[in-house]
Parts: sequence; C-alpha cells; structure tokens
Amino acid sequence: MTEFRSRAGHILIVDDEAAAVNNLAHVCRKEGHEVTTRTTGMGAIEALENSRFDVVLTDLKMEKVDGMAILKRARELDPETAVVLITGYATFDSAVEAMKAGAFHYIAKPFRLDEVREVVRNALELVNLKRENRQLKEKLTSSRSGPSIITQDAVMQRLLETARQIASTDTNVLITGESGTGKELLARFIHAHSNRGGKLFQAVNCGALQEDLLANELFGHEKGAYTGANEAREGLIEATNGGTLFLDEIAEMSLGMQVKLLRVIQEREVQRVGSTRANTVDIRLITATHRDLRDEVVASRFRQDLFYRLDVVGLHLPPLAQRRDDIPLLAFYFLRKHAAQMNRSVEDIDPAAMGILLDYDYPGNIRELENIMERGVALARERELIIADLPATLAEHAVHVVRKEAGRLPTLAEREADYIRYVLERSGENRTRAAKILGIDRVSLWRKLKKYGMEEERHINKNK
Repeated sequence: MTEFRSRAGHILIVDDEAAAVNNLAHVCRKEGHEVTTRTTGMGAIEALENSRFDVVLTDLKMEKVDGMAILKRARELDPETAVVLITGYATFDSAVEAMKAGAFHYIAKPFRLDEVREVVRNALELVNLKRENRQLKEKLTSSRSGPSIITQDAVMQRLLETARQIASTDTNVLITGESGTGKELLARFIHAHSNRGGKLFQAVNCGALQEDLLANELFGHEKGAYTGANEAREGLIEATNGGTLFLDEIAEMSLGMQVKLLRVIQEREVQRVGSTRANTVDIRLITATHRDLRDEVVASRFRQDLFYRLDVVGLHLPPLAQRRDDIPLLAFYFLRKHAAQMNRSVEDIDPAAMGILLDYDYPGNIRELENIMERGVALARERELIIADLPATLAEHAVHVVRKEAGRLPTLAEREADYIRYVLERSGENRTRAAKILGIDRVSLWRKLKKYGMEEERHINKNK
C-alpha cells in the first residue's frame, strides 16, 4: 500500500523540567524537525499566539497554566494542530478527558524515545493529511463555475493551457486517451472557453449507432427519404450551427460516413438524406478516440485525408495512473458530489482508505474512480469513508495495467524496470525488502538497477 510520509514539521515542546525539554528537543531535531521550547505554560500560550505549529508536545501538570489549557488554546488557534500530552500522573480518567478535549495522543512518563518518535511521525502525518484535504476542498469550492477539469498534475496543467490557447480559434481538435479519461469533459472545456461558448454544444458517440442511424442523426433527412420519414428533420450538424459538435469514438465511423464528414469539413455544408440541396453550416468540430488513428490509417480503416483534417491540434489525456497526484483531489470531488446527491453526511476519507485508492491503477480511469467513490458513499456508515466501504478487490490486490505508450507496447525490459520501481516504492525504498519481494538477492537487484540506469534515480537507504 502507498504510504503517507510525514514531512518535517514545526514542533513546540513544553515542560517545566529543563532536562525533559532538552531530551525531547534533541530527539525531534534529530528527526529533522524545527523545534521551539518553553518551560512555562504561559510561555507556551504566547508562542502559540505568535507562531504556527504542527505538533505540540506538552507536559500535563504545570503551575498556573497546565497542559489542558495549552491544548484548549492550541485548538482554538488552529484546529489542525496535533497536541500530545505527556505526564507522570497517568490515569484513565485524565487520558479520557484529554482525548475528549481533542488531544492527538497521551504519553505517560517515563516515556520511551522510540515511542515519542513514532507519535510525532503519526501526528505529523495526520496534520499534513488534514491540511492537504482542506486545500483540496478549497480548490474544489473555487472551481464551481462552468465545466472545469480538476487537476493539480503538471502534465495536465500544460495540456489545459494549450486547450485555452486554441479555444478561441476555430481549428479542429483531436482528443486522444483511454476510455474514462474525460475526453468529452475536455471538449466541453474548450467549447466553454471559445467564442462559441454561449452557443450549443452537441456530443455524439459514433460507436453507439449503426451507419444508417448515425447518418440520420448527423445529417437529418427530408420527408419521404425512407419508409417512416413522415416529415423533414434537421440533423445535429445543422442544429449545432454556430456551436461546437463533438464526435466521440471517431475511429468507429465507417469509411462511407468518413467521406460524408470530410465534405462537411471541406465545404462547410451539409446535405440531408434524400435531399439534392446542401445547407451551409458554421460549426467547430472536436473529435475523440481511444485508438491510435495513425494505426487505423495504416490498416486502411480510417481515411488519411480525414485524419489530417481532424488532427490539426492533438491533445492527449494521460491515464489516471500517470497522474496520481490527482487521485485525492478527484476522490474528494466525487465524495462531495455523491454525498450531496444521496443526502449523506460523508465528508472525509480515512488515510488508510486513501492509501488504497492511491495504490490502484484504475484501468477504467476517472470513470472507475467515480464509481468507487459513489459506492463508498452509499455504503459508508460514518462521516468518514473507510477501507470497508471500498470494493474488496482494491484492498486485496493492486491492479497494474500494461499500457501502450507513444504508439507502441513497452518491451519486457521496460516492464521489468517499471516493476522494480514499483516494488521499491512499496517497500519504502528498502533494498533488502525489495529484493526479497522480487525473489532475488541484493547483488542481483543492484545489477538490475545498474543495467536499467536506475541507480542514480533511486534514493535508497543504503544502511538498511
């Protein structure tokens, strides 16, 4: 499972015993944290009011201002700050009282240094996750107007910038990407940012209709054009005049239909079925496919002249597995969307559940993630979505998909290198553990890292 790794944090240590403060500060600084120390409760309150802390380690029993007062003030100033209470007077009642007041953890003196390190790591992990979740929710809240593509991935950001640049032109756009990556959403994004944004946007799935039905849907017909055509009907191309027509799965269009579409593009006119007269149209054409149209052209299943007409600007949507930074953002978006639709109070995702979501490869891409979140919201019994609310297959094993990249399938060596990277990540960059999972010894793993040029790119802890 992918793990959330806590980053270095700002720690406030409070104890009226100087030796205890120095001991705790030494431990935390060795872990790379920035440390502020105080030996009085009042001094700790002043520090909290003047600086922002991720974690507060405070003694419970102190004169004038005790640990409970520090906990209360820390929670008032920043509810995301994790407070850990330390005391030599550990009782069940005081522990319960502290936890009810919002303490993250309770440590009894004499404490073990390993215990302190672990508690601080866990506290920072929770604080970082809470702050990341809040930032994600703020981003979602700020992106409510019009069709928006939710992403914080660098590749996607560049793609959206290109989409914005070409939106104001009338150039044809070909969107490629696996099923479920959001090709129609990107087409709507382009339309909304274009000069045609106030006009009609029509979407047609070319693979969902037989040739005759697709021709009638796109071109319309005249009265009497065929049995049952009792009145004239304009097609979607005419109906979209002034707007944007989106043809999804364009590779599924027959060669005969491709000829008709090519005429629409070249002549800017459309002829209804059964008519001898052509009507002038003004449309923006955006097409999409999950196939490689170049391969289709080589196989004579797609016209080369039409391909070049459509692929004036090509935009490729990467699979969700290649934009993992977007998984938490999208997961929270779908959580809120379906919680609102179902009138459920689910509003958060347990870190362990998020770890499983991050570790999955999503062969169905964003559409599959939305289905998972919709199911989770429907099953959730608490305000937080937990592992039990996810499909059992996600928790049992990760699905890793072999994808065709850059017009070709990866070689066996490339797949082996990718798998070695994956195992190293899963093992926390521990070479011994990774070699054991791979079923080879450390020397063999080292040779493979050298062979694939991975030695420099890995940050492996060589002391493990």
